[in-house]
This record gives sequence, C-alpha cells and structure tokens, in this order.
Amino acid sequence: MTAQSTLPLLLALSAASCAPTTSKEPPRPERRFHFEYKTTLSGFPADAKLARVWIPLPADDEAQSVTSVKVNSPVPHRVTSEGVYGDRAVYLEVVPPFPSELPVTLSMDVHRAEIRSVKHVAGSPRRERLLEGDRLAPLSTEAHSRANQATQGLSDSNAQAHRIYERVLADVNYDKSGVGWGRGDLEYVCAAGKGNCSDFHSLFIAMARSKSIPAVFEIGFPILVDKKEGTVSGYHCWAWYQDSAGAWRPVDASEADKDPKRADYFFGTICQNRVAFSRGRDVVLEPPQKGNPLNFFIYPYVEVDGKTEVAKAVNGFRFADL
Repeated sequence: MTAQSTLPLLLALSAASCAPTTSKEPPRPERRFHFEYKTTLSGFPADAKLARVWIPLPADDEAQSVTSVKVNSPVPHRVTSEGVYGDRAVYLEVVPPFPSELPVTLSMDVHRAEIRSVKHVAGSPRRERLLEGDRLAPLSTEAHSRANQATQGLSDSNAQAHRIYERVLADVNYDKSGVGWGRGDLEYVCAAGKGNCSDFHSLFIAMARSKSIPAVFEIGFPILVDKKEGTVSGYHCWAWYQDSAGAWRPVDASEADKDPKRADYFFGTICQNRVAFSRGRDVVLEPPQKGNPLNFFIYPYVEVDGKTEVAKAVNGFRFADL
C-alpha cells in the first residue's frame, strides 16, 4: 500500500551516529512501534444510496518512516492524496445493501527519531498559504497585537518565534474543562486563556504568521513514554515554523505547559514519542467532500448522500514497541 523508500534523512543520520565517530553530539533517541487505527462505522440509513469515507493515513517524511501499511476493510478502498498539504487518506465508497457495522483497520510500523529541524515539512504548500489565517484562526487584530508586543525590538525570525512561544505559554493554560476547547478557535483561546494542544498551536501559528513567519499545523497521536504497548486515548498536535535560513523547526507548546521544566526543549525539538498523520487546516479531501473544509483531519470523515453527522464512528488506537 505504500512505496518502499529509504529512511528519512534525519533517521538515517541518527542510525549512522551509532557507529564509532569523533562527533561530540550523542545519538538522537529513536523509537520503533507498531500502530493500529481501528474504526467501526454504523448507523447507515436503510434508504441511503452512497456513503463516502475518508480515513487519514500517515506518510514518510524527514521525521518518520512508515512501513508495512495494511488496510483491512470489507469493502474496496484506494489511497488518495489532497493537493494542498499532501494529506493521504484511505477512501471507501459504500453502497446498498449497507451493513449494520463496517469495521476498518489500518496498521503500520513507524520509526521516529527526536527531531530538531527538517529541510521540508512534508506537503507544505506555497509560502503564501502558510502566511494566511485559517477559518477558526484568522490573523485578527488580537493576534497581530500579541505578536507585536511579544517581538518588540526583534528582527530575527528565530528570536521572534521564541518570544511568541513564551507569550503563548504565559497566556494559555492546558485545561480541558468547560466547552469551546479543542477546536483551535483563536477567539476562544484568547478570551478563555486555556485549552488543549490545538488551541495552543492555533495561537502560536496565528501570531507567527502575523509576523510573516511561515507556520504549519501538524496532528497525529502521542505514544506513551512509560509503556511498551497500550491504547492511545486521542490525538496530539504541534506546529512547525520556518526560520530565516529556510529550515523548519518544531514547537510543542502544550507539552511545555504541562512540563515547564522542558519548555526550552519543546521549542525547537520534538521527541520520538508520536506519529504524525496529517498537516494543515481547512482541508479539502481527495476526492473533494461536499461538506465544508475540515478543521483538521485526524478522525474518519463520513458523508452519506452528501450529508455529514449521519453515520457514527467508534474509534480505537493501539501501539506496541517493536
């Protein structure tokens, strides 16, 4: 299901560093694990004519190698790739007679290393798009104001990005109480001063773009640090920004807020305990969905005769170290 490729550059460098060398830099931490993404779809109306299903599928890039991909589905499928960010999906069309339940399982092996920078963020679109706002995270007056305050007197993009990161950490607390969090809604996070990873990084990206620093949203799943296998409860997301030299550097502000002692680490470094599934926001899938662009693409998206919120998806995620 996926083309064989050599390990991404940084992974190869990490492996090479295990050989005798005079370099003072220690080998980067790595992790290899098997990941399983299972969804069970149900609730198809008896009189429906066509259900279309898109399930995100991760790809190789400089930060990860994805191999041994398998799709277990009772109906035919194909792999598609949308044209802006290159996000991949397993695409299915379901026709009558509809089953009471439709189970689909994606499985894969993932190799990740700790990453500090990459030459390219896979699928990054034209620079102009990465300087524009998103539907729920526009480049508002508030975003510009906070960015200008944070970066006053600075011209270097790395220094500006670091100050923006510090301002986000000062302004937002990791708190999933109440309603409104988890959508990457800039107005909400600025007013409430709290949220989850999508809220932290929506603010960081909007502020960075307000200072003409290209930035992009990335989403996937966290892998537990203290266990060799287990379940994953939900998604995790982070951000990338492009420095003045053209390199892409990662930012994980929400993890830094949860562990303030590692705040310096999570500016410019992301650990190996994750897998990325897609990038960008306001995603138009391939083939295009009839509904609105997706805020972000991490869970199955289903349309029944062009309508959303008809069928139900129950999802489960597991990992096991290799």
